[in-house]
Formats: sequence, C-alpha cells, structure tokens
Amino acid sequence: MVKRERLYDAFGDLVYAIAKVDGAVQPVEIDTLNRLLADFSGKYEINYTFNYDLAKEISVEDAYNHAIEVCKENGPDPEYAVLLEMMVEVAKAYMGIVPSERELLDKFIDDLKEKFINEIS
Repeated sequence: MVKRERLYDAFGDLVYAIAKVDGAVQPVEIDTLNRLLADFSGKYEINYTFNYDLAKEISVEDAYNHAIEVCKENGPDPEYAVLLEMMVEVAKAYMGIVPSERELLDKFIDDLKEKFINEIS
C-alpha cells in the first residue's frame, strides 16, 4: 500500500486525464472538481497534481499511465469508488460524457479489475 498522499497525487492525474481526454480542460470541469473536493481529505494533493499536469500540458496517456501504476501498487482500496465518482462528475460537467471519456473510464475500471483479479487467482 502506498502513502495516501501519493495515491491522491495519482487521483489528480486521473481526474486531469478525464478532463483532458476530450481535447481541452474546460473551466466548468475545474469548477466541478473544486466543488467535489471541498470536504475531501486529499484535496490538496489532487488539486496540486491536477494543476501541475494542466500547466505542464502532460499528455493524457502519461497522466493515466503514471496514475494506474500507483493504483496497482497500492492494491485494492475503497477510495477508488470515490475517485471513479469524481471522474464521472468531471466528465459530465462539460457536454456530458463523450465517447473518449467513457473509454477512459472503462479502461480505468478494466485495468484495476484485471490487476486485482490476477493477484487473487
């Protein structure tokens, strides 16, 4: 299991990836993220990483790959459900969930399932 701060950094990468995958991060997506993080314990780490990725124009692929490796290293965690909900809300914030966002959400779910099912098999 990784430190919570590192896991929340990975969450920031994933939320950035879902906001960016349709071409550009929209102000309404940032507003939605800020609203969702208002009372969340990892809000500093998530915001920091999201803003870093945005400023450095990190590719969706690089942000996703970094984050999924941290999640796999961390192992099963109930916070993934919270993260997935965050990702869905950010995706819905601008024009609903478009195919590229749905694909990334499905990939995240599939990658985690594959990793954790293989570990217990």
